Amino acid sequence: MRLLLPEGFENRTKDRGLVVHSWAPQIPVLSHPSTGGFLSHCGWNSTLESILHGVPLIALPLISDQRTNAFLLVNEAVAIEAKNGPGGLVSKEEVERVARELMEGDGGVKIKKRVRKLMEKAKNALLEGGSSYNSMATVAAVWKELDGHSC
Repeated sequence: MRLLLPEGFENRTKDRGLVVHSWAPQIPVLSHPSTGGFLSHCGWNSTLESILHGVPLIALPLISDQRTNAFLLVNEAVAIEAKNGPGGLVSKEEVERVARELMEGDGGVKIKKRVRKLMEKAKNALLEGGSSYNSMATVAAVWKELDGHSC
């Protein structure tokens, strides 16, 4: 990463940001109150983690289910999609455009409200009696019943 950054960049920006040179600790980043958006490939786990923490997305799908997830997230108004330019690359201008729209634009206001509503629904689903909790309890009960039986 250091090879890609201008000389002195990290030192000049250390009070305003953080450069992570390896895998970023995604949950602590998403749960930090200063996180205003998440540029994501829209893999399923990243999508769920973002919604569960109430962080709106900038969708940048690469392959497979990521494109479907991005389409659904944009359709449900919890993401803005960055558009590919020539050669399938996303320009820095496009990244700036979608980041500004998410952080400052009318579309961003709508997306932030929507993702907060989904965050509450997701948290409720995880509580005892919630839909996810009940589904997992059912799976666990079936597995317990099958324990010791051959399939």
